[in-house]
Amino acid sequence: MENILIEKVIEGIKSLYGEEINTNQVQIQKTRKDFDGDLTVVVFPFLKASKKSPEQTAEDLGNFIKNNVEEVEAYNVVKGFLNFSISAAYWLTVFNKIAKTENYGFEKPNSGKTIMVEYSSPNTNKPLHLGHLRNIFLGYSVAEILKANGHKVVKTQIINDRGIHICKSMLAWQKYAPIINGERETPESKGEKGDHFVGRYYVKFDKAFKQQQLERAEFIVQQKVKSTDRDLFYQKIDGIIPPTEKRDIWDRLENECTVDSIKTYGNGFNSLIPIMQEAQQMLRKWEEGDAEVVALWKKMNSWVYAGFDATYETMGVDFDELYYESDTYILGKGVVEEGLAKKAFYQKEDGSVWCDLSADKMDDKLLLRSDGTSVYMTQDIGTAIERYKKYPDLSGLIYTVGNEQNHHFKVLFTILKKLGYSWADGCYHLSYGMIELPEGKMKSREGTVVDADDLMEMIVNDAKEMTQERGHLDGMSEQEKEQLYSLIGLGGLKYFLLKVDPKKGMIFNPAESIDLNGNTGPFIQYAHARTQSLLKKANDLGCSKKYNKVEINEKEQELIKLINDYPTVLKDAGENYSPAVLANYIFDLVKEFNNFYQTIDILREEDKNKQAFRLQLSETIAEVIKSAMSLLGVDVPNKM
Repeated sequence: MENILIEKVIEGIKSLYGEEINTNQVQIQKTRKDFDGDLTVVVFPFLKASKKSPEQTAEDLGNFIKNNVEEVEAYNVVKGFLNFSISAAYWLTVFNKIAKTENYGFEKPNSGKTIMVEYSSPNTNKPLHLGHLRNIFLGYSVAEILKANGHKVVKTQIINDRGIHICKSMLAWQKYAPIINGERETPESKGEKGDHFVGRYYVKFDKAFKQQQLERAEFIVQQKVKSTDRDLFYQKIDGIIPPTEKRDIWDRLENECTVDSIKTYGNGFNSLIPIMQEAQQMLRKWEEGDAEVVALWKKMNSWVYAGFDATYETMGVDFDELYYESDTYILGKGVVEEGLAKKAFYQKEDGSVWCDLSADKMDDKLLLRSDGTSVYMTQDIGTAIERYKKYPDLSGLIYTVGNEQNHHFKVLFTILKKLGYSWADGCYHLSYGMIELPEGKMKSREGTVVDADDLMEMIVNDAKEMTQERGHLDGMSEQEKEQLYSLIGLGGLKYFLLKVDPKKGMIFNPAESIDLNGNTGPFIQYAHARTQSLLKKANDLGCSKKYNKVEINEKEQELIKLINDYPTVLKDAGENYSPAVLANYIFDLVKEFNNFYQTIDILREEDKNKQAFRLQLSETIAEVIKSAMSLLGVDVPNKM
C-alpha cells in the first residue's frame, strides 16, 4: 500500500501543480493512534510546488488520491499531515495472502549476510549467574532474529578459562577440599554440579584472603601504635608492605591508623598476602606448562564445562563455535609487532608498546607490557582477526557485552581500523545495561551472586504453584504438567529480560515475570493456549476455516493491520539488535486479540462464513505469536 501511495502522490503533485518530485520527498508513516487513519503522508515537502498552505495542499492531494486509489476509503487533514483510511476490502486481501504464506515474516534462509554473534563468555571459576542470563538470552535472541531476516549466523562464545581468578579456585580446592579415603572431594562424590562445586572454592579463597588481609592489617596497626621509631616500624612490617609503598605509610598512619585504611592501602599490600602469592605462583607455573598444575587446571575446567552444558540445555540456547582464552591469549602479539614495524604503534623506553589514540580523543592504549606480555586488548585484536580468517565471508561481528565495557570496544574497533582492517566497520558492541535484583547488586567473590540454575529452578517452582492454584490441568500427565511449569517459568524469565531495551539497566523481579497479567511471557503464552483451545473446540464441532468474501469489522481490521506489521517489526528488531522491539509488538498483538476474543462471537457466530474467517484469523494470530516468541527463545503451550 505504501508503494501505491508513493506512486500516486508523485502523480498527484504533477497533475495538480505541474511539478516533478522524487520518491525521497514522499514521507509515509503509520498514522498516530490518536488520529483516524492507517497511513499518513507528510505534505510539507510539497509546499514549494503547490505554493499553498499545508492544509490546502493536503486537501488537494487527499481528494486526488481518494479519486484515483480504490483502496483509499477516506482521508482527513491535520495541519500538514494527510491521513488515509484504507478500505476493509484491501485489508481482507492482505490477510488472505498472509494466511497462505509459509514462514510468514521470515526471509529466505542464508539469503543475507554472514554475521557472528558472541554471547555468554563465562569464567571457569564460578557458575553462570543472573547477569549472564540477560547476556545469553539477548545474544541468542538477536542471533535468531538475524536468521529470521535471512542472515547466516554463527553463534559463538569465548570461555575465560585462564588467569589468576581460575588459579584461586584451583588453589582453594588443593588447600581446603576434605580428603576422604585418600581422595579430595569432587563434584561426583558430592553429587554437585561441577560449576557450583568450583564456584564454592572460589568463595573459599576469597574468605581466606580476607582473613589473612585482616590479620596483616591488624598487625600493622598494632606495630604502629607500639612504635615510636620509624625505622623500627619499617623493620616490623618488612615483607607485608612493598618497599615502593612502604615509604609513606608512617606519615599516612599518623592521620588514620585503622584496619580499613590498611586494607585499602594499595594493590601492593594485597599482592603480598600469602594466599594471593600462592595463587600467583600457580599462575606462573601454568604459563610455564607445569604438568601437575596443567592437569589440575584441565580437571577442574572439565567439571565446570559439564555444569555449563547442563545450564545451557535448561536455558534452551546453543553455540556453533567455541573459543578458549587459553588458546587465544597469545594471539595478537604478532599483530602488534607487525603494527609496530609499520609505525601504527609506538614503543616507549621501557619496551612497552602503545597505540596513539589522541586523534580519536582517547588515551593511548597499552598493547604489550615492558616484559613482552600481552593484555586483554591484544588478545581481542588477535581473536577478531582469527575469526575473520576462519570465516572470510563475515560481514559483521557482534559482541554481546555489558555497558561497563563500552570504552574497551570503542578502542578495539579503532585499533583494528588503524591496522587497516576494513571489516572493522562491521564490528558492533551490543551493549546492555546492568541487571539487579530489588535487593541491589551482586558480588560473585562473596558468594552473594544469584545463581542462574537456582533462579531458574525458583521461577519454575513459582510457576508450578501459580498454575496449580488456577487449575485447568485436567487430563494432563505428571510429565506434561512438569513440562508446562518449566515452559511458563522459563518463558516468563526470558520475556521479562528481553522486553526491556538492551541499552537500559533493569531490576528483575521474579514474581512479576510470571504474572498472568500485564506485559509478561505467561500473559502471551496464555493467549496462544486460548487460540489452541478455540481451534480444538471448532474442530470437534466440525467447523470450517474456509471462507468466501466476507465483510470484516473494525476489530478484525486492527488485527490484520498488526499481523501485516510483523515482517517490518522483524526487520526493525534485526537492524537495531533489539528483541525488545519484537517482544512489545507481540504484547500489543495479544492485547488486541484478547479484546477481539472477549467481545466478538466466534463459535457462536451463526454466519458460517464469518465464523470460518474468524477461526482462520485466530489461527494465523497463533502462528505469529508462536513464531515471534520462538525468536525470543520462548516456547508457547497448547494448553495452560
